[in-house]
Amino acid sequence: MFGFFRTWRRKRALRRFTLNQALWQHVTRSLPFLHGLTDADRQRLQEYAVLFLDEKQMHGARGFVLTDAVRLSIAVQACLPILNLGLDAYEGWVGIVIYPGEFKVRREEMDASGVVHEYDDALSGEAWPGGPVILSWQDVALGAAGYNVVIHEFAHKLHMERGDMDDFPLPHADMEREQWLAAWDTAYDEFCAQVDRGMDTVIDPYASEQPAEFFAVLSEAFFTLPQAVRSIYPELYDQLALFYRQDPASRIQP
Repeated sequence: MFGFFRTWRRKRALRRFTLNQALWQHVTRSLPFLHGLTDADRQRLQEYAVLFLDEKQMHGARGFVLTDAVRLSIAVQACLPILNLGLDAYEGWVGIVIYPGEFKVRREEMDASGVVHEYDDALSGEAWPGGPVILSWQDVALGAAGYNVVIHEFAHKLHMERGDMDDFPLPHADMEREQWLAAWDTAYDEFCAQVDRGMDTVIDPYASEQPAEFFAVLSEAFFTLPQAVRSIYPELYDQLALFYRQDPASRIQP
């Protein structure tokens, strides 16, 4: 019954909402990693973005004004990873908070002697289990090949629904779990070794912090710099293509 009601509500939302096509063109043209999508993919992405805006609640923080362009840009980028997974992948939460720039979060950390230290951590984005996604618009606007804070944080949201954040997310039921985990373990060990040796890496060294960050950083690179991911980690690229059910390297020109 609930599934029927949700389908009906979404059909009604699509009928009632008229998206400004000039705004749609303006926003999507500013996101080069969308180039190469088929007409059918673009239509589905547009519908998902409309439904995303209908079902999620965005709030500006610290005086930040949410324009229609800002809202649509975040919705489009958030919906790209779930283009072939469905909107239900983002169930269980509604809030998105956007700051004008980096925001600070109070942290506590215990050292080897058992002493707890408090400090302020400046962030460009954060995702809370069961809670909101928090973004810095300055960092969203600075997105480039290999860097996308929206995809990064929404990859965390997908991870939170698929296992422990201290490890890699679980694959879909139709994927080979051993191949998926082996690809991640091998790539992560190799990457961390390169970072430890001080080597220059195409992938942001921040990805070595923990498996969850490696997954999120590789996800943003998978969609915005796919040829590099496929070249460096071919087995991992294949697994990401199965996970997201997309093949960005086939549609985005190098």
